[in-house]
Amino acid sequence: MNTTPSDRKVLIIGGGIGGLAAALALARKGIRIELLEQAEKIGEIGAGIQLAANAFAALDALGVGEAARSRAVFTDYIQLRDAIDCSNIARVDVGQAYRERFGNPYAVIHRADIHLSILEAVQDHPLIEFRTATRVEKLEQDDQGVTVIDQHGERHRADAVIGCDGVKSAIREALIGDEPRVTGHVVYRAVVDVENMPKDLQVNAPVVWAGPHCHLVHYPLRGGQQYNLVVTFHSREQEVWGVRDGSKEEVLSYFDGIHPLPHQMLDRPDSWKRWATADRDPVEHWSFGRATLLGDAAHPMTQYLAQGACQALEDAVALGAAVEATEGDFEAAFKLYEQARIPRTARVLYGARDMGRVYHAKGVDRFVRNTLWVGRTQEQFYDALQWLHGWRADRALSPTPWL
Repeated sequence: MNTTPSDRKVLIIGGGIGGLAAALALARKGIRIELLEQAEKIGEIGAGIQLAANAFAALDALGVGEAARSRAVFTDYIQLRDAIDCSNIARVDVGQAYRERFGNPYAVIHRADIHLSILEAVQDHPLIEFRTATRVEKLEQDDQGVTVIDQHGERHRADAVIGCDGVKSAIREALIGDEPRVTGHVVYRAVVDVENMPKDLQVNAPVVWAGPHCHLVHYPLRGGQQYNLVVTFHSREQEVWGVRDGSKEEVLSYFDGIHPLPHQMLDRPDSWKRWATADRDPVEHWSFGRATLLGDAAHPMTQYLAQGACQALEDAVALGAAVEATEGDFEAAFKLYEQARIPRTARVLYGARDMGRVYHAKGVDRFVRNTLWVGRTQEQFYDALQWLHGWRADRALSPTPWL
């Protein structure tokens, strides 16, 4: 497809990581973008996220890989440990051998930093226009295009629309109308300065401490000057998906019996953000006419494979490839895009659910879990990760994009 500007225009709903990536992917194909974000300003909340090699492959394809690398922390390994007795369950080296296998590094980064790395390129692109404080409430389609209507009754017209507006997506509600699956798992996230991080937990790696119906995670951010802390537990309450301030007292009430080594991190944050998590069962279609979905709007997943943002980035690259392959026929492009992405993202979503059960095993299940990877070589770990971390941008529309 010619990358010179065209008279075609796409509405992108949502200015998170997925929305910005989608805007950049299509603008680089010469398509004008109007991005509508309900917040007062474009930005990100949250703490750290993990970026596997597949995320960097997507970021490179979008032209922002180096910007992201400049803000990331490249880790030495990722590790799963037992939170009761501190034994090692599995450790995967993500240094040079990992890079040689997958062509890219494994890193951790503050969510605001990865968002900024894409936002800078989006702001510099002449084909992308922003509208903040704009909440989409209704979608209409006809043979010539789409119209979305915001909270003020203003109508926004374009050739197509992409819903990148998260788990509570207004575009998904208009297209599919299903309900989120509230998991009952609550995630607390915080960031602490390195001076406040226990010395014996200051390692250059994401470490997961797996406990009965709970787990804890820590890893460095921003050149090791901060640490991301995450704890997850099965709630006693009837949860409703959402984010609010948390309390140290609630966190401590769920982690009795955890070894003092990981337990000490629970006292360090001055404040926590509390997420009641949700995902959705995969669907056979998320594209209808000139409308499609991307990221959490299309396939919200739990955090247990650390792939939510990574999959949104892959989505954006695949969407751009599909629009190019169909020479800008949006209906055809959206069908091609979902054919490539639905099986893969469903596999990741199911895998995340399964890994959550592994992390939170108790009793005999815990004993089984702790023997699953005994004797496995690093090459065998890489073989098991090939389908996920080995994704290639030049095969984004293939049913086997890791080969």
